[in-house]
Amino acid sequence: MPSASRALSDVSRPVPSLWRDADFRRLWVGQTASQLGEQANLVVLPLLAVLTLGTGAGGLGLLRAAGQAPVLVLSLFVGAWVDRWRTRTVMVLADAGRAVVLGAAVVAGVLGVLGLPALFAVAVAIGALSVFFDVAYQASLVRLVRRDQLVRGNSALEGSRSAAQIGGPALGGAWVSALPAPVAVASSVPFFVLSFLTIRRIRGSESVPERAERPAPVRRRIHEGLRFVARDPALRAVGAASAAFQFFFAATMTVYLLFLPRELHFSGTAVGLALAATGPGALLGSLLAARLPRRFGHGTVLVTAAALGDGVMLCVPALHGPAALTVPAVVAVNFAFGAVGQLVNVTVMAVRQAVTPDRMQGRVAATITFAGMGLAPLGSLLGGLLAQVCGLRTGLAVTAAGMLLSPAVMALSPLARLGRTLPAPRDAAPAAAPPAEPPPA
Repeated sequence: MPSASRALSDVSRPVPSLWRDADFRRLWVGQTASQLGEQANLVVLPLLAVLTLGTGAGGLGLLRAAGQAPVLVLSLFVGAWVDRWRTRTVMVLADAGRAVVLGAAVVAGVLGVLGLPALFAVAVAIGALSVFFDVAYQASLVRLVRRDQLVRGNSALEGSRSAAQIGGPALGGAWVSALPAPVAVASSVPFFVLSFLTIRRIRGSESVPERAERPAPVRRRIHEGLRFVARDPALRAVGAASAAFQFFFAATMTVYLLFLPRELHFSGTAVGLALAATGPGALLGSLLAARLPRRFGHGTVLVTAAALGDGVMLCVPALHGPAALTVPAVVAVNFAFGAVGQLVNVTVMAVRQAVTPDRMQGRVAATITFAGMGLAPLGSLLGGLLAQVCGLRTGLAVTAAGMLLSPAVMALSPLARLGRTLPAPRDAAPAAAPPAEPPPA
Protein backbone atom coordinates (compact mmCIF):
# COMPACT_ATOMS: atom_id res chain seq x y z
CA MET A 1 0.00 0.00 0.00
CA PRO A 2 1.36 3.46 -0.86
CA SER A 3 2.45 5.57 2.06
CA ALA A 4 1.16 9.04 2.94
CA SER A 5 4.38 10.61 1.67
CA ARG A 6 4.05 8.82 -1.64
CA ALA A 7 0.46 10.01 -1.91
CA LEU A 8 1.59 13.59 -1.33
CA SER A 9 4.35 13.27 -3.90
CA ASP A 10 1.84 11.90 -6.41
CA VAL A 11 -0.25 15.01 -5.95
CA SER A 12 2.73 17.32 -6.44
CA ARG A 13 3.85 15.73 -9.71
CA PRO A 14 2.18 16.64 -13.02
CA VAL A 15 -0.57 14.19 -13.98
CA PRO A 16 0.65 12.14 -16.98
CA SER A 17 -1.70 11.17 -19.79
CA LEU A 18 -3.42 7.83 -19.16
CA TRP A 19 -3.43 7.06 -22.87
CA ARG A 20 0.36 6.67 -22.84
CA ASP A 21 -0.06 3.72 -20.46
CA ALA A 22 -0.37 0.51 -22.50
CA ASP A 23 -1.90 -1.44 -19.63
CA PHE A 24 -4.58 1.18 -19.08
CA ARG A 25 -5.40 1.12 -22.79
CA ARG A 26 -5.77 -2.67 -22.65
CA LEU A 27 -8.03 -2.42 -19.63
CA TRP A 28 -10.10 0.23 -21.37
CA VAL A 29 -10.52 -1.74 -24.61
CA GLY A 30 -11.30 -4.98 -22.80
CA GLN A 31 -13.78 -3.34 -20.45
CA THR A 32 -15.50 -1.63 -23.39
CA ALA A 33 -15.94 -4.92 -25.23
CA SER A 34 -17.12 -6.68 -22.10
CA GLN A 35 -19.65 -3.95 -21.31
CA LEU A 36 -20.95 -3.99 -24.88
CA GLY A 37 -21.59 -7.73 -24.63
CA GLU A 38 -23.19 -7.35 -21.21
CA GLN A 39 -25.44 -4.45 -22.25
CA ALA A 40 -26.66 -6.33 -25.31
CA ASN A 41 -27.34 -9.43 -23.25
CA LEU A 42 -29.31 -7.45 -20.64
CA VAL A 43 -31.79 -6.52 -23.38
CA VAL A 44 -31.77 -9.80 -25.31
CA LEU A 45 -32.89 -12.10 -22.48
CA PRO A 46 -35.89 -10.03 -21.25
CA LEU A 47 -37.06 -9.24 -24.79
CA LEU A 48 -36.84 -12.90 -25.79
CA ALA A 49 -38.95 -13.74 -22.76
CA VAL A 50 -41.56 -11.05 -23.53
CA LEU A 51 -41.72 -11.10 -27.34
CA THR A 52 -40.89 -14.72 -28.16
CA LEU A 53 -42.09 -16.69 -25.14
CA GLY A 54 -44.99 -14.40 -24.15
CA THR A 55 -43.78 -13.98 -20.57
CA GLY A 56 -45.98 -11.78 -18.35
CA ALA A 57 -45.11 -9.22 -15.69
CA GLY A 58 -44.55 -11.77 -12.92
CA GLY A 59 -42.34 -13.99 -15.08
CA LEU A 60 -40.26 -11.06 -16.29
CA GLY A 61 -39.79 -9.87 -12.73
CA LEU A 62 -38.57 -13.34 -11.73
CA LEU A 63 -36.21 -13.54 -14.73
CA ARG A 64 -34.63 -10.17 -13.93
CA ALA A 65 -34.41 -11.09 -10.25
CA ALA A 66 -32.63 -14.34 -11.16
CA GLY A 67 -30.00 -12.43 -13.12
CA GLN A 68 -29.48 -9.98 -10.26
CA ALA A 69 -29.52 -12.50 -7.40
CA PRO A 70 -25.80 -13.39 -7.73
CA VAL A 71 -24.96 -9.84 -6.65
CA LEU A 72 -26.72 -10.48 -3.35
CA VAL A 73 -25.26 -13.94 -2.87
CA LEU A 74 -21.69 -13.51 -4.15
CA SER A 75 -20.58 -9.86 -3.86
CA LEU A 76 -18.99 -10.00 -0.41
CA PHE A 77 -17.18 -13.26 -1.11
CA VAL A 78 -15.93 -11.96 -4.47
CA GLY A 79 -14.61 -8.78 -2.87
CA ALA A 80 -12.57 -10.74 -0.32
CA TRP A 81 -11.30 -13.03 -3.08
CA VAL A 82 -10.36 -10.23 -5.50
CA ASP A 83 -8.20 -8.53 -2.86
CA ARG A 84 -5.95 -11.61 -2.86
CA TRP A 85 -5.65 -12.18 -6.63
CA ARG A 86 -4.53 -10.31 -9.71
CA THR A 87 -7.54 -8.50 -11.09
CA ARG A 88 -6.40 -9.39 -14.60
CA THR A 89 -6.79 -13.09 -13.81
CA VAL A 90 -10.29 -12.58 -12.41
CA MET A 91 -11.47 -10.55 -15.41
CA VAL A 92 -10.05 -13.01 -17.93
CA LEU A 93 -11.73 -15.99 -16.28
CA ALA A 94 -15.04 -14.13 -16.05
CA ASP A 95 -14.95 -13.27 -19.77
CA ALA A 96 -14.13 -16.86 -20.71
CA GLY A 97 -16.93 -18.16 -18.49
CA ARG A 98 -19.56 -15.87 -20.01
CA ALA A 99 -18.57 -16.90 -23.53
CA VAL A 100 -18.89 -20.58 -22.57
CA VAL A 101 -22.30 -20.07 -20.94
CA LEU A 102 -23.71 -18.34 -24.01
CA GLY A 103 -22.21 -21.03 -26.22
CA ALA A 104 -24.08 -23.62 -24.17
CA ALA A 105 -27.28 -21.60 -24.68
CA VAL A 106 -26.78 -21.90 -28.44
CA VAL A 107 -26.64 -25.67 -28.08
CA ALA A 108 -29.84 -25.57 -26.02
CA GLY A 109 -31.51 -23.55 -28.77
CA VAL A 110 -30.42 -25.97 -31.48
CA LEU A 111 -31.85 -28.82 -29.41
CA GLY A 112 -35.11 -26.92 -29.00
CA VAL A 113 -34.94 -26.51 -25.22
CA LEU A 114 -34.19 -22.78 -25.03
CA GLY A 115 -37.33 -21.98 -23.05
CA LEU A 116 -37.89 -19.89 -19.95
CA PRO A 117 -36.08 -22.35 -17.60
CA ALA A 118 -32.98 -22.21 -19.84
CA LEU A 119 -33.14 -18.39 -19.89
CA PHE A 120 -33.25 -18.44 -16.08
CA ALA A 121 -30.12 -20.61 -15.97
CA VAL A 122 -28.29 -18.35 -18.45
CA ALA A 123 -29.31 -15.22 -16.52
CA VAL A 124 -28.01 -16.64 -13.22
CA ALA A 125 -24.70 -17.80 -14.69
CA ILE A 126 -24.04 -14.56 -16.58
CA GLY A 127 -25.00 -12.55 -13.51
CA ALA A 128 -22.59 -14.49 -11.29
CA LEU A 129 -19.65 -14.08 -13.68
CA SER A 130 -20.45 -10.40 -14.15
CA VAL A 131 -20.09 -9.87 -10.38
CA PHE A 132 -16.50 -11.15 -10.61
CA PHE A 133 -15.68 -8.96 -13.61
CA ASP A 134 -17.26 -5.77 -12.24
CA VAL A 135 -15.61 -5.96 -8.82
CA ALA A 136 -12.25 -6.81 -10.41
CA TYR A 137 -12.19 -3.99 -12.96
CA GLN A 138 -13.07 -1.39 -10.32
CA ALA A 139 -10.22 -2.62 -8.10
CA SER A 140 -7.92 -2.90 -11.13
CA LEU A 141 -7.99 0.82 -11.91
CA VAL A 142 -6.59 1.74 -8.49
CA ARG A 143 -3.73 -0.75 -8.97
CA LEU A 144 -2.89 0.58 -12.43
CA VAL A 145 -2.99 4.39 -12.06
CA ARG A 146 -2.07 7.10 -9.55
CA ARG A 147 -4.72 8.39 -7.16
CA ASP A 148 -4.71 11.80 -8.82
CA GLN A 149 -5.65 10.02 -12.07
CA LEU A 150 -8.72 8.30 -10.63
CA VAL A 151 -11.30 10.81 -11.84
CA ARG A 152 -9.85 10.77 -15.37
CA GLY A 153 -9.50 7.00 -15.34
CA ASN A 154 -13.07 6.52 -14.15
CA SER A 155 -14.24 9.06 -16.69
CA ALA A 156 -12.59 7.03 -19.47
CA LEU A 157 -13.90 3.68 -18.25
CA GLU A 158 -17.40 4.98 -17.65
CA GLY A 159 -17.24 6.68 -21.03
CA SER A 160 -16.54 3.31 -22.59
CA ARG A 161 -19.49 1.88 -20.70
CA SER A 162 -21.55 4.72 -22.14
CA ALA A 163 -20.42 3.77 -25.65
CA ALA A 164 -21.50 0.22 -24.87
CA GLN A 165 -24.88 1.54 -23.76
CA ILE A 166 -25.25 3.22 -27.14
CA GLY A 167 -24.62 0.08 -29.18
CA GLY A 168 -25.59 -2.72 -26.79
CA PRO A 169 -29.35 -2.14 -26.33
CA ALA A 170 -29.84 -1.19 -29.99
CA LEU A 171 -28.04 -4.31 -31.16
CA GLY A 172 -29.86 -6.48 -28.62
CA GLY A 173 -33.29 -5.23 -29.68
CA ALA A 174 -32.46 -5.62 -33.37
CA TRP A 175 -31.06 -9.13 -32.87
CA VAL A 176 -34.18 -10.31 -31.04
CA SER A 177 -36.40 -8.92 -33.82
CA ALA A 178 -34.36 -10.21 -36.76
CA LEU A 179 -32.56 -13.39 -35.66
CA PRO A 180 -33.56 -16.82 -34.37
CA ALA A 181 -33.47 -17.09 -30.59
CA PRO A 182 -30.23 -19.15 -30.35
CA VAL A 183 -28.35 -16.73 -32.58
CA ALA A 184 -29.65 -13.71 -30.65
CA VAL A 185 -28.50 -15.20 -27.35
CA ALA A 186 -25.04 -15.95 -28.78
CA SER A 187 -24.57 -12.47 -30.20
CA SER A 188 -22.57 -11.29 -27.17
CA VAL A 189 -19.95 -14.05 -27.40
CA PRO A 190 -17.55 -12.16 -29.74
CA PHE A 191 -17.42 -9.21 -27.34
CA PHE A 192 -16.50 -11.38 -24.35
CA VAL A 193 -13.84 -13.13 -26.45
CA LEU A 194 -12.34 -9.76 -27.48
CA SER A 195 -12.28 -8.66 -23.84
CA PHE A 196 -10.58 -11.94 -22.88
CA LEU A 197 -7.86 -11.53 -25.53
CA THR A 198 -7.20 -7.87 -24.65
CA ILE A 199 -7.16 -7.96 -20.85
CA ARG A 200 -4.92 -11.02 -20.72
CA ARG A 201 -2.21 -8.87 -22.36
CA ILE A 202 -1.98 -6.53 -19.33
CA ARG A 203 1.63 -6.91 -18.20
CA GLY A 204 1.98 -4.56 -15.23
CA SER A 205 2.60 -6.13 -11.84
CA GLU A 206 -0.06 -5.75 -9.18
CA SER A 207 0.60 -5.39 -5.48
CA VAL A 208 -1.59 -7.91 -3.66
CA PRO A 209 -0.51 -7.55 -0.02
CA GLU A 210 -2.39 -10.49 1.43
CA ARG A 211 -0.86 -12.99 -1.00
CA ALA A 212 2.56 -12.47 0.61
CA GLU A 213 1.42 -13.63 4.05
CA ARG A 214 -0.88 -16.23 5.50
CA PRO A 215 -4.35 -15.01 4.51
CA ALA A 216 -7.06 -14.44 7.07
CA PRO A 217 -10.24 -16.53 6.81
CA VAL A 218 -12.70 -15.33 4.18
CA ARG A 219 -15.33 -14.56 6.81
CA ARG A 220 -12.87 -12.29 8.64
CA ARG A 221 -11.88 -10.45 5.44
CA ILE A 222 -15.54 -9.93 4.56
CA HIS A 223 -16.19 -8.57 8.05
CA GLU A 224 -13.26 -6.13 7.67
CA GLY A 225 -14.79 -4.76 4.48
CA LEU A 226 -18.24 -4.39 6.03
CA ARG A 227 -16.81 -2.71 9.13
CA PHE A 228 -14.67 -0.31 7.08
CA VAL A 229 -17.69 0.87 5.07
CA ALA A 230 -19.95 1.05 8.12
CA ARG A 231 -17.47 3.23 10.08
CA ASP A 232 -16.74 5.70 7.29
CA PRO A 233 -19.51 8.35 6.99
CA ALA A 234 -18.91 8.99 3.28
CA LEU A 235 -18.83 5.30 2.33
CA ARG A 236 -21.84 4.60 4.54
CA ALA A 237 -23.78 7.29 2.68
CA VAL A 238 -22.65 5.91 -0.70
CA GLY A 239 -23.94 2.48 0.30
CA ALA A 240 -27.30 3.79 1.52
CA ALA A 241 -27.86 5.99 -1.54
CA SER A 242 -26.85 3.14 -3.85
CA ALA A 243 -29.25 0.77 -2.10
CA ALA A 244 -32.15 3.19 -2.48
CA PHE A 245 -31.39 3.86 -6.13
CA GLN A 246 -30.76 0.27 -7.24
CA PHE A 247 -33.87 -1.06 -5.49
CA PHE A 248 -36.23 1.38 -7.18
CA PHE A 249 -34.29 1.40 -10.47
CA ALA A 250 -34.68 -2.38 -10.74
CA ALA A 251 -38.40 -2.02 -10.05
CA THR A 252 -38.65 0.79 -12.60
CA MET A 253 -36.87 -1.15 -15.34
CA THR A 254 -39.09 -4.21 -14.85
CA VAL A 255 -42.21 -2.10 -15.42
CA TYR A 256 -40.43 -0.04 -18.11
CA LEU A 257 -39.64 -3.08 -20.27
CA LEU A 258 -43.34 -3.96 -20.21
CA PHE A 259 -44.61 -0.38 -20.51
CA LEU A 260 -42.81 0.41 -23.76
CA PRO A 261 -44.03 -2.55 -25.89
CA ARG A 262 -47.48 -3.01 -24.30
CA GLU A 263 -48.61 0.49 -23.33
CA LEU A 264 -46.77 2.59 -25.93
CA HIS A 265 -46.69 -0.24 -28.52
CA PHE A 266 -42.94 -0.05 -29.25
CA SER A 267 -41.42 -2.80 -31.40
CA GLY A 268 -38.34 -4.70 -30.20
CA THR A 269 -36.14 -2.48 -32.36
CA ALA A 270 -37.80 0.67 -31.03
CA VAL A 271 -37.29 -0.51 -27.44
CA GLY A 272 -33.59 -1.13 -28.15
CA LEU A 273 -33.14 2.27 -29.79
CA ALA A 274 -34.97 4.04 -26.97
CA LEU A 275 -32.80 2.36 -24.34
CA ALA A 276 -29.69 3.06 -26.41
CA ALA A 277 -30.35 6.79 -26.05
CA THR A 278 -29.01 6.44 -22.52
CA GLY A 279 -25.59 5.79 -24.06
CA PRO A 280 -24.91 9.16 -25.73
CA GLY A 281 -26.22 10.88 -22.64
CA ALA A 282 -23.92 8.83 -20.43
CA LEU A 283 -21.00 9.64 -22.71
CA LEU A 284 -21.72 13.33 -22.16
CA GLY A 285 -21.98 12.69 -18.42
CA SER A 286 -18.57 11.03 -18.39
CA LEU A 287 -17.03 14.06 -20.06
CA LEU A 288 -18.72 16.43 -17.62
CA ALA A 289 -17.51 14.34 -14.67
CA ALA A 290 -13.92 15.20 -15.53
CA ARG A 291 -14.68 18.93 -15.13
CA LEU A 292 -17.73 19.79 -13.02
CA PRO A 293 -16.71 18.33 -9.62
CA ARG A 294 -13.44 20.30 -9.64
CA ARG A 295 -15.34 23.48 -10.48
CA PHE A 296 -18.48 23.27 -8.33
CA GLY A 297 -17.53 20.68 -5.71
CA HIS A 298 -18.11 16.94 -5.61
CA GLY A 299 -20.98 17.24 -3.15
CA THR A 300 -22.93 19.84 -5.14
CA VAL A 301 -22.56 17.81 -8.33
CA LEU A 302 -23.62 14.55 -6.67
CA VAL A 303 -26.83 15.84 -5.10
CA THR A 304 -27.94 18.07 -7.99
CA ALA A 305 -27.26 15.54 -10.75
CA ALA A 306 -28.91 12.68 -8.85
CA ALA A 307 -32.07 14.71 -8.25
CA LEU A 308 -32.30 15.76 -11.91
CA GLY A 309 -31.55 12.32 -13.31
CA ASP A 310 -33.98 10.41 -11.14
CA GLY A 311 -36.70 13.06 -11.42
CA VAL A 312 -36.74 13.06 -15.22
CA MET A 313 -37.96 9.45 -15.26
CA LEU A 314 -41.31 10.68 -13.89
CA CYS A 315 -42.02 12.04 -17.38
CA VAL A 316 -42.34 8.56 -18.93
CA PRO A 317 -45.61 7.39 -17.31
CA ALA A 318 -47.24 10.65 -18.47
CA LEU A 319 -46.64 9.86 -22.17
CA HIS A 320 -49.56 9.14 -24.53
CA GLY A 321 -50.06 9.23 -28.27
CA PRO A 322 -48.59 7.80 -31.47
CA ALA A 323 -45.05 6.47 -31.84
CA ALA A 324 -44.06 9.57 -33.84
CA LEU A 325 -44.41 11.54 -30.60
CA THR A 326 -43.65 9.02 -27.88
CA VAL A 327 -40.43 7.58 -29.34
CA PRO A 328 -38.62 10.97 -29.49
CA ALA A 329 -39.91 11.79 -26.01
CA VAL A 330 -38.59 8.54 -24.53
CA VAL A 331 -35.28 9.07 -26.33
CA ALA A 332 -34.99 12.55 -24.79
CA VAL A 333 -35.80 11.24 -21.30
CA ASN A 334 -33.26 8.43 -21.60
CA PHE A 335 -30.60 10.81 -22.88
CA ALA A 336 -31.08 13.15 -19.91
CA PHE A 337 -31.19 10.23 -17.47
CA GLY A 338 -27.99 8.83 -18.93
CA ALA A 339 -26.13 12.15 -18.82
CA VAL A 340 -26.76 13.12 -15.22
CA GLY A 341 -26.82 9.52 -14.02
CA GLN A 342 -23.36 8.91 -15.43
CA LEU A 343 -22.11 12.15 -13.90
CA VAL A 344 -23.19 10.75 -10.52
CA ASN A 345 -21.66 7.32 -11.20
CA VAL A 346 -18.22 8.64 -12.12
CA THR A 347 -18.12 11.15 -9.28
CA VAL A 348 -19.25 8.75 -6.56
CA MET A 349 -16.86 6.04 -7.77
CA ALA A 350 -13.92 8.45 -7.63
CA VAL A 351 -14.90 9.49 -4.09
CA ARG A 352 -15.22 5.86 -3.00
CA GLN A 353 -11.86 4.87 -4.48
CA ALA A 354 -10.12 7.95 -3.05
CA VAL A 355 -11.14 7.30 0.57
CA THR A 356 -10.34 3.57 0.38
CA PRO A 357 -6.79 2.20 0.91
CA ASP A 358 -5.46 -0.07 -1.83
CA ARG A 359 -5.61 -3.24 0.25
CA MET A 360 -9.39 -2.75 0.77
CA GLN A 361 -10.46 -1.76 -2.75
CA GLY A 362 -12.00 -5.10 -3.71
CA ARG A 363 -13.87 -5.54 -0.45
CA VAL A 364 -15.18 -1.98 -0.37
CA ALA A 365 -16.34 -2.20 -4.00
CA ALA A 366 -18.05 -5.51 -3.22
CA THR A 367 -19.65 -4.17 -0.04
CA ILE A 368 -21.09 -1.14 -1.88
CA THR A 369 -22.24 -3.44 -4.70
CA PHE A 370 -23.82 -5.76 -2.15
CA ALA A 371 -25.62 -2.87 -0.44
CA GLY A 372 -26.90 -1.49 -3.75
CA MET A 373 -27.28 -4.24 -6.31
CA GLY A 374 -28.10 -6.78 -3.61
CA LEU A 375 -31.55 -5.22 -3.33
CA ALA A 376 -32.11 -5.24 -7.10
CA PRO A 377 -33.75 -8.72 -7.16
CA LEU A 378 -36.29 -7.54 -4.59
CA GLY A 379 -36.85 -4.39 -6.63
CA SER A 380 -37.49 -6.43 -9.77
CA LEU A 381 -40.04 -8.53 -7.91
CA LEU A 382 -41.70 -5.36 -6.60
CA GLY A 383 -41.89 -3.94 -10.12
CA GLY A 384 -43.57 -7.08 -11.45
CA LEU A 385 -46.03 -7.04 -8.54
CA LEU A 386 -46.91 -3.36 -8.97
CA ALA A 387 -47.41 -3.86 -12.72
CA GLN A 388 -49.88 -6.65 -12.03
CA VAL A 389 -51.74 -4.99 -9.16
CA CYS A 390 -51.69 -1.28 -10.08
CA GLY A 391 -51.25 -1.38 -13.85
CA LEU A 392 -48.24 -0.40 -15.93
CA ARG A 393 -48.70 3.38 -15.88
CA THR A 394 -49.31 3.69 -12.14
CA GLY A 395 -46.63 1.14 -11.31
CA LEU A 396 -44.06 3.03 -13.37
CA ALA A 397 -44.96 6.33 -11.68
CA VAL A 398 -44.59 4.82 -8.20
CA THR A 399 -41.23 3.16 -8.87
CA ALA A 400 -39.80 6.22 -10.67
CA ALA A 401 -40.79 8.44 -7.73
CA GLY A 402 -39.05 6.01 -5.38
CA MET A 403 -35.70 6.66 -7.07
CA LEU A 404 -35.73 10.19 -5.64
CA LEU A 405 -34.96 8.69 -2.24
CA SER A 406 -31.32 8.32 -3.37
CA PRO A 407 -30.52 12.05 -3.82
CA ALA A 408 -32.39 12.73 -0.58
CA VAL A 409 -30.03 10.39 1.27
CA MET A 410 -26.98 12.08 -0.28
CA ALA A 411 -28.28 15.56 0.54
CA LEU A 412 -28.51 14.64 4.24
CA SER A 413 -25.06 13.00 4.36
CA PRO A 414 -21.41 14.15 4.44
CA LEU A 415 -21.30 13.59 0.66
CA ALA A 416 -23.20 16.85 0.17
CA ARG A 417 -20.39 18.76 1.91
CA LEU A 418 -17.51 17.45 -0.22
CA GLY A 419 -15.47 20.19 -1.87
CA ARG A 420 -13.53 20.43 -5.10
CA THR A 421 -10.71 18.09 -4.03
CA LEU A 422 -11.05 14.39 -3.31
CA PRO A 423 -10.54 13.28 0.32
CA ALA A 424 -7.48 11.24 1.30
CA PRO A 425 -7.62 7.52 2.16
CA ARG A 426 -8.96 7.17 5.69
CA ASP A 427 -6.05 5.25 7.16
CA ALA A 428 -3.56 7.64 5.48
CA ALA A 429 -5.26 10.83 6.61
CA PRO A 430 -4.19 12.82 9.67
CA ALA A 431 -6.16 12.30 12.86
CA ALA A 432 -7.80 15.68 12.67
CA ALA A 433 -8.51 16.24 9.00
CA PRO A 434 -9.44 19.77 7.94
CA PRO A 435 -13.00 20.34 6.80
CA ALA A 436 -13.79 19.76 3.14
CA GLU A 437 -13.22 22.73 0.88
CA PRO A 438 -16.59 24.31 0.14
CA PRO A 439 -17.61 24.91 -3.46
CA PRO A 440 -17.29 28.47 -4.74
CA ALA A 441 -20.26 30.76 -4.34
